[in-house]
Amino acid sequence: MGESGRDAETGETHVPKQSLFRYNSPLLQVSMIGLVCFCCPGMFNALSGMGGGGQVDPTAANNANTALYTTFAVFGVLGGGIYNILGPRYTLFAGCSTYVLYAGSFLYYNHHKHQAFAIVAGAILGVGAGLLWAGQGAIMTSYPPKERKGTYISIFWSIFNMGGVIGGLIPFVLNYNRAEAASVNDGTYIAFMIFMSAGTLLSLGILPPSRVVRDDGSRCTNIKYSNVSTEAVEILKLFLNWKMLLIVPAAWASNFFYSYQFNNVNGLMFNLRTRGLNNVFYWGAQMLGSIGIGYIFDFSFESRRKRGFVGIGVVALLSTAIWGGGLANQLNYSFDNLPEKLDFKSSGDDYAGPFVLYFSYGLLDAMFQTMVYWVIGALADDSETLSRYAGFYKGVQSAGGAVAWQIDTNKVSLLSQLIVNWSLTSLSYPLLVVLVMLAVKDKNEAEGGKIEGSAPPFIANANDGNEK
Repeated sequence: MGESGRDAETGETHVPKQSLFRYNSPLLQVSMIGLVCFCCPGMFNALSGMGGGGQVDPTAANNANTALYTTFAVFGVLGGGIYNILGPRYTLFAGCSTYVLYAGSFLYYNHHKHQAFAIVAGAILGVGAGLLWAGQGAIMTSYPPKERKGTYISIFWSIFNMGGVIGGLIPFVLNYNRAEAASVNDGTYIAFMIFMSAGTLLSLGILPPSRVVRDDGSRCTNIKYSNVSTEAVEILKLFLNWKMLLIVPAAWASNFFYSYQFNNVNGLMFNLRTRGLNNVFYWGAQMLGSIGIGYIFDFSFESRRKRGFVGIGVVALLSTAIWGGGLANQLNYSFDNLPEKLDFKSSGDDYAGPFVLYFSYGLLDAMFQTMVYWVIGALADDSETLSRYAGFYKGVQSAGGAVAWQIDTNKVSLLSQLIVNWSLTSLSYPLLVVLVMLAVKDKNEAEGGKIEGSAPPFIANANDGNEK
């Protein structure tokens, strides 16, 4: 990797240029966590995006998702502390292994129609997802250089959502000749399980933050371990942290709209094979959305605070337009007046409008989530703090998701669901603007202090440091 040197004339320490693609680089490690999420939550998203977990009756999937998000809400908050104690490998491996069980429960349901297994598997997955996403949030927000967090979040989001694209192709291809089928075939669930198993094994390759070295020689942390009492106190403090309280509406909203979009737009308006095709474009739109908004957050202006304001404004404007289009579409049908199922081949022009709307929902989802992650990443630089922030975000997010899936199970009117979703996202934007205004510092404001998690160049060796 080369040695650091000191300029004889200026006295400045020079850190030798290092490859972006070395194993301990932030880029490679963020890409690896993207691949892990490609295989596990990416395939889970494709399964959920089918509407009802690929079943004709969404009740089992709704109840399983309620159990999932209930335990996720608890372990999302606790996940950051667990990550700080166990480190990424054990935390991510434990989390990923639960996805395979969940997909297997729907393979079982395809034959026996018993909800119990799916609900228990959903609850277990909630525990695992809390661990996985807390670790993912810490890695994605703390490993990159501070001025390129939007770019790295976009890289992660693109790789992750490619899982949804591939996952959408699986049911589309395997059920292409089953246009009138009510539920997906066994091969669909088996394919999901294979990908999820691969992601579980891949998680063992993630390095701990103490071994990840940025180009300037700094590390994500110098802390080798944490303990239960420290993490318990720090997690409790989050509930009194004004920064986290301002994020609560955005966190609650960020998974709340999935039940509406998956079950009541994709699930109610399209037949089985078309739902699979729609998901390819829904998750593909996420890749475009994250790249676009990531560019704004990193490159639009020199001032980081101004980039935050502009990025939030762009998401708010697009959100208003897309939810307005959703309202126009929703006025055409209800639970008492269900639409005729659309097919991408036979429905002609009737398919185009709803398809564009569903594509736009995917675009907005990625932009919204990238926005929130960027704001979280701008609040700190060290892995320990950001793992707790990310865990809190995922915990609140999952509590909202648990409520949303039960709202759908209880057949709350579709128009009411849309209005609540639109209102929650709209409330988030001014609060995030306030948070950026008060808590995000520009580069010149931060230069006077030491950046947490940095290490002098002379200890920036890729081979030292131990796994937590």
